[in-house]
Amino acid sequence: MILLRKIFLKMVRVNNTVLFTASALLILVSSILIVVVENDTFPTLFDGFWWVMTTVTTVGYGDYFPVTVAGRSIAILLYVIGIGLIGIVIGKIIDGLAIFRKKRLEGDIVYKDSGHFVIIGWSQKAHFAVKEMMETNKECNIVIIDQLKEAPILTENIHYIKGEASDEDTLEKANISQAKAVLIFADERMGNEQMTDGKTLLIASSIETVAPNVHTIAEIMEEKHVKNFKHAQIDEFIVSNETISSLAVRSAFRKGVSGIYGQLLKRSVGEDLYYIPKKGNWRTYRDAFQSLLDNGATLIADRNDLTINRKLDESIPDGAELYAVCDKPTYEKILSKGE
Repeated sequence: MILLRKIFLKMVRVNNTVLFTASALLILVSSILIVVVENDTFPTLFDGFWWVMTTVTTVGYGDYFPVTVAGRSIAILLYVIGIGLIGIVIGKIIDGLAIFRKKRLEGDIVYKDSGHFVIIGWSQKAHFAVKEMMETNKECNIVIIDQLKEAPILTENIHYIKGEASDEDTLEKANISQAKAVLIFADERMGNEQMTDGKTLLIASSIETVAPNVHTIAEIMEEKHVKNFKHAQIDEFIVSNETISSLAVRSAFRKGVSGIYGQLLKRSVGEDLYYIPKKGNWRTYRDAFQSLLDNGATLIADRNDLTINRKLDESIPDGAELYAVCDKPTYEKILSKGE
């Protein structure tokens, strides 16, 4: 027993590749040998494999068992060596899964897929953003970067990387160069709006260094700071304070207007703003407008141009990005039509 204990302790420290290879060879060789020495009891290789697996996993159904001295000798070797070896392998697998989950929870991972979304800075706004993204596309992958002790959310599609977002190594762990878009949320914990926007600028500059072509959206606290971001090539800005203040003032002057904005900002409530791919038979904006209207949608913009209703007879350019207001069933019906 002391000898076996020493052997098993050494086996635990063996390289995983060697351990798994040895286990596979033991099972394969034992399966072949038992068929060779007891072909009457084990007529096929699968029967031998079945008996070996039930033996080393200690299941022991008893439907097959060796009756010759040679067969029973193989069984004894499996009892002494095989069961311990397979037990160590199973333990290694369980330990590996536990370590992997712990690393995911603590943000100690490297994300290797592409086409994902990166959210920098965890906050209540970031939480709502994740919820909105998952409602928009349940299959999308999201990588959150922050310095929290543990992942704020952890699912099959949501990943967490712990680190300073202005550190290039952290950004590379998130595979940011292959991301579909990056959302930078202002760190309101800093207390000072100038310092908050300064941190956002530092992160944006790091992103520009690592992934200059990735689509980047940044939340800033004051609009006057936008000019400082010019060299960082931020694609879109969301001015936090001005947006909330403007909406509050509009609601004060005209009751209910906030509900309109709310519907356009939430996919789960009422009408929504959807991107509509250009159809082959649409030549002018009027063609698109009338076709969408017939389906229950209203064309309102080409990219950020809201003057569609004043140029209906103009041709739709090749690079147009049309947006319409409708509900989700209407949007899905429009997409399903192959006009």
